[in-house]
Amino acid sequence: MPALCATQITSWGIVYYAFPVLNPQITAATGWPAGVTAAAFSAALLVSAVAGIRVGRIIDRHGPRTVMTTGSVIGVLSILIVALAPNLPVFIVGWLLAGLAMASTFYQPAFAALTRWWAPDHVRALTIVTLAGGLASTVFAPLTAALADHLSWRATYVVLALILAAVTIPAHALALKAPWPEPSISTTLHPVGSTDQVARTRPFWMLAVTLTLSAFTVSAAVIALVPLMTERGYTSTEAAWALGLGGAGQTLGRTLYATLARRTSPTTRTIALVALGAVTTAALALTPGPYALLVALSVVAGTVRGNLTLLQATAITDRWGTTHYGRLSGLLAAPTTTAAAIAPFAGAVVAAPLGGYPQLFIALAAVSAAACITALKTSPTKVASSQS
Repeated sequence: MPALCATQITSWGIVYYAFPVLNPQITAATGWPAGVTAAAFSAALLVSAVAGIRVGRIIDRHGPRTVMTTGSVIGVLSILIVALAPNLPVFIVGWLLAGLAMASTFYQPAFAALTRWWAPDHVRALTIVTLAGGLASTVFAPLTAALADHLSWRATYVVLALILAAVTIPAHALALKAPWPEPSISTTLHPVGSTDQVARTRPFWMLAVTLTLSAFTVSAAVIALVPLMTERGYTSTEAAWALGLGGAGQTLGRTLYATLARRTSPTTRTIALVALGAVTTAALALTPGPYALLVALSVVAGTVRGNLTLLQATAITDRWGTTHYGRLSGLLAAPTTTAAAIAPFAGAVVAAPLGGYPQLFIALAAVSAAACITALKTSPTKVASSQS
């Protein structure tokens, strides 16, 4: 578990959170359109969504060591390609390759590993790792900004790639060697059949819709927070600190999830957390300052995001047990990751027509409000039992 804590902080911090900090410098230095660079980042998340289904199936059968170690190597190569890209097409190729690394090293494979290794105490294990992962932006957004103050964006990415290699490759290769256990028998009140049987149920589809709409809001808001603040006159460093401290909020939020899970049903906490996501997004839209208040709102929004991460991590086991966790979570993650992929590009494209980033955040809050409606239909129903 300590190894996964370290690799989640590093992988998320470098492959994901460095981009919103560096993108303004990338576009200024190269002349590449901001919408196109954001689209390249979105394409990486799309690749991650598609690849994640296959990754989940492989981990169900063989465990996480080979997948996550290979993903770390790919991640290092992809960031180096991005850093050294002589033109926009090569830059895009680098991000497409980064999508494979995301699918193989981010939360989804780590969750699959912890759910199997730590069952039935998997919520505690998931909480600990996501507590660490929540520090990714806290550590790497300010670090990236500090590096970018003294280096070019290309040199900054090279330094970050070296850190990624030093931390994640040996950690995944050496620490994930425990025997891969057989899946435990489900103890939920709603026995599972085959993966396909569960995936065809209405609650599964409504859960997918709910988490997809929520993921769209969260992803767009995270990436758009820096331009929202710079549009209001704050410096990029101030904006990076606000983003980073939001990561500290994620850590705080995850300490509360186990208590929330004990006291609420899966459907109730889904509705509550998605609604809180809408409220915090709207608050960021309506609050121009002062800076301390915006930072406080970013921390609160991060607290909600931290709970939403654990909500998705436990959504399958809460309703259908652990038997097909890797495959079912991969199916659930595919549309949510796709939405997260589209969101940064969509946000960059529509912000100007909407009138600016505050208006974008209002629209995102409305999307989360719509997700509260579909969340009402996520209570599980019984599925015919099967050995498949």
